[in-house]
Amino acid sequence: MGCAKDLVEYCGAPRFLFSDFPLGNAAGRPNDPESQAFTLELAMKVLETAPGPRTTVQSPLRWNDDALWKLDFSNIDQMSEEELAERKKAFDEVKEVAKQQRIKDGLKVHAAE
Repeated sequence: MGCAKDLVEYCGAPRFLFSDFPLGNAAGRPNDPESQAFTLELAMKVLETAPGPRTTVQSPLRWNDDALWKLDFSNIDQMSEEELAERKKAFDEVKEVAKQQRIKDGLKVHAAE
């Protein structure tokens, strides 16, 4: 299951359920158990019925009736400098939490370690 059709097909996944949703939402819409159950059932059908390797099936579900969401979703050209700064700050905070957890667990913090 995935949302980046070009990348997954380029890698040669043997069977692929494509959801035309924003990245990170391949299993269905957030907080929508019905779309998630449908997506999982469809993915299982793809596994059972794919005629051969590199089979791609597109989910009939749509993120939105209007495809303009693709222009706006995480499009930095559409964001103000303040919004970009807020998002960077939030991302940096999450990275620091992850770093501290890795240190606590005795794991590498950087790949070179």
